[in-house]
Amino acid sequence: MTPHPRDGAEAWSRPALFLLDAVPESGEVVLDGAEGRHAADVKRAAPGEVILLGDGAGTRARAEVTAVGKGHVTATIRERRHDEPPAVTITLAQALAKGDRGELAVELATEAGVDAVVPWRAERCVTRWDDGPRGAKALARWRSTATEAAKQARRARVPEVEIPLTTPQLAARVAGATTLLLEATADETLATVALPEAGEVVLVVGPEGGVTDGEAARLTDAGAVPVRLGPDVLRTSTAAAVALGALGVRTARWARR
Repeated sequence: MTPHPRDGAEAWSRPALFLLDAVPESGEVVLDGAEGRHAADVKRAAPGEVILLGDGAGTRARAEVTAVGKGHVTATIRERRHDEPPAVTITLAQALAKGDRGELAVELATEAGVDAVVPWRAERCVTRWDDGPRGAKALARWRSTATEAAKQARRARVPEVEIPLTTPQLAARVAGATTLLLEATADETLATVALPEAGEVVLVVGPEGGVTDGEAARLTDAGAVPVRLGPDVLRTSTAAAVALGALGVRTARWARR
């Protein structure tokens, strides 16, 4: 595997990224299917152009396009790298939101670097995901949104979007992790709360109507710390992205290339 210099970040951020099931160490790759159609027919990749190929699990390659056909692209791998997960990983527990605001929250959080997303069935959620086809369709949209946003951001890893959880299930899920419950009236701030040097941080974002007293008690009993972002109240669709920016600065996450 070719080592990558730290000053070569531009080479891994400018070319368009396309996903494969697995990225070979070397040789020729044929990109077909939905990704091949996107590369050939939408992005109009051309011979000699460099593209990125990734598996969504940390491995990417710089590949030179050698041929383009209708719905497929052939490229030769020139350089390959694997990025390990950050020492501090961040999971977003995002309350379900009406309309496309939930998908917007996932999109922005993915672009801001979130590592995993847990849809949260909070009590005051207007939107309700059932356990049937409608719920499965909504979950699929969140997962598709995370994938597309990761490609847009040229990310080596696509965040996993887990199955939706109720509040008791979420409390069990976060036990043992550093959990931050965003709450506009909290005394602690995101700028000063203690953070680990390694391990999972769970960021909990409630619905537009806020977290109920019972939910807050259930989560704090599981170890969650209520924190506020600042003096302003953000919408559920944007709060996570802003918080992730703060966490990126406060941890070593944004120091990585």
